[in-house]
Amino acid sequence: MNTPSDEALRAELTALLPPPEVPELTPPRRQALKHRILNATEAPRARRRVPRFAFPALACTAAVTAVALVVVAGESPVPPAPAPYTGAAASGSGQVLTRAALAAAAGPMAKARPEQFVYIESLVSYAARGADGGPATLPPAHRRQVWLSADGSREGLLREQGAPDSPLGARGPVYTLDHRGATPRRAPDGGPAASVTDPTHTFVASLPTDPAALLSLVYAQTRTDSAGADPDQRAFAAIGTLLAETWAPPKVTAALYGAAARIPGTTVLPSARDAAGREGVAVARTAHGEQLQWIFDRKTSAFLGQRTVLTAPSAAGPAGTVLGGSAVLARAVTDRPGERPAG
Repeated sequence: MNTPSDEALRAELTALLPPPEVPELTPPRRQALKHRILNATEAPRARRRVPRFAFPALACTAAVTAVALVVVAGESPVPPAPAPYTGAAASGSGQVLTRAALAAAAGPMAKARPEQFVYIESLVSYAARGADGGPATLPPAHRRQVWLSADGSREGLLREQGAPDSPLGARGPVYTLDHRGATPRRAPDGGPAASVTDPTHTFVASLPTDPAALLSLVYAQTRTDSAGADPDQRAFAAIGTLLAETWAPPKVTAALYGAAARIPGTTVLPSARDAAGREGVAVARTAHGEQLQWIFDRKTSAFLGQRTVLTAPSAAGPAGTVLGGSAVLARAVTDRPGERPAG
């Protein structure tokens, strides 16, 4: 009589037992795991101060897929990765923007009712030139606060340090009277409609979450007939303004980064500083001798601010002259213009 081996008995017992339960990851543990993977993909760039990543194309794809799977398992779903395409996605800028999209998709949602205001606080600095057109002079950064009507129907407010408050006009509704004593009726045109270049919170919240569709909309609404205009730079600048001056829902913000990754000509700067002096990695695009930089926190991939720098000598100054910069400090929702958010 043959005695079953230990391995055979173990196999039979294993078949009879139910599979062990896989414990759920707690939100803090899930977040820590996501950041560990993100930081692992960041390490090669930290060792080499070059404008582009040194990853082979297949390695880049694998790293992005691994990060996406971790975030999808969390509470904030991430839009699926865009279909393969040529352009910035194959470069270091695509990697930085993908990381920013993943971080944004897990960010907080702006819960603004139509009658409320979206509050954006930042530090800004814009170069000024004398009447004779001499070199540009960049003053110290000053505080800028803006209250934007969520649905555009109420007057907002712009407050800049050292300048009087400026009301921001409402879009309507506008009413007309057909004759004396008549009931007012809504005019057919209550003012300009919200757009990519003149957004409201409601408009931004309704933007497509598909990067390709969103980029098509941006190109359409930033088109110009001006000779020598660069449509790619106009689209890049418009997306940058939306990132700095609005509070889009997480999925829309992620789509904005995905759209930007499809714009050709973007590069990575290993180090750049925003108007608050915060250092990070930047995605940049150059046109007509000026480079627009988006600066991101290198650990969290959060958007910090923007900067515009001369890349070629001009009447405004030598190459490297900073023409302007910003640093986003706070985003919040308030009940009225001029009201500071709690905390």
